[in-house]
Amino acid sequence: MIKAFMWLGFTIVMYGMSKRVYKLYPKIWLSPLLVTPAVVIAAVEFSGASITTYNKGTSVLGQMIEPATIALAVTLYRHGEVMKKHAWPIIASALCGGAAAIVTSAGLARLFGLSPEVMDSLAPRSATTPVALVISRSIGGVPTITAAATLVTGLLGLIAGPLIVKWLRIRGPIGRGVLYGTGAHSAGISKAMEDGAVTGSVAGIAMLVTALVTLCLAPWLVALF
Repeated sequence: MIKAFMWLGFTIVMYGMSKRVYKLYPKIWLSPLLVTPAVVIAAVEFSGASITTYNKGTSVLGQMIEPATIALAVTLYRHGEVMKKHAWPIIASALCGGAAAIVTSAGLARLFGLSPEVMDSLAPRSATTPVALVISRSIGGVPTITAAATLVTGLLGLIAGPLIVKWLRIRGPIGRGVLYGTGAHSAGISKAMEDGAVTGSVAGIAMLVTALVTLCLAPWLVALF
């Protein structure tokens, strides 16, 4: 048990250190969401510890995901007027993005001949992790695969998001927020917050709408494949 909790401390310290480095050198490849998992995985492998031991010590971090998601309501409340003014563009964009993520995930899985179980696991990858896991279980997917796919989606969105913003010259906080929140869920919110509080708030709304869309549409759209 002591070894398990040592991994909890190591993970927290590693995240704190990587966050400080990122503040000094704000390069996307130094993002704590990229560096911390890479270092932790390498440390677990090098030490020979089992993933079960690591999970026992760090399970509390997983339990904090849902409260952290709910805490976004504070930021949303502070920018309520902006949210009301741009409500329909945000909702419509997130709705289209969420539906597109389900269709492309299921479609590509079918194209490459993956099993129905894997397809069901990949379909909700663009929802935030707690919602994605619930959807995966309800439609017959494997939560472990869904968790991994959701993580990869967030990391890819974290990397590709700034490039897309730059290439398409998306300057407004509404457009940036929708892109980050829809395409990279909680990881996207983290990146959106760097652009400003309004961008972060919009990203939060977009993430929640995407999660709701995925929850409602995933069972129906996956059935088409």
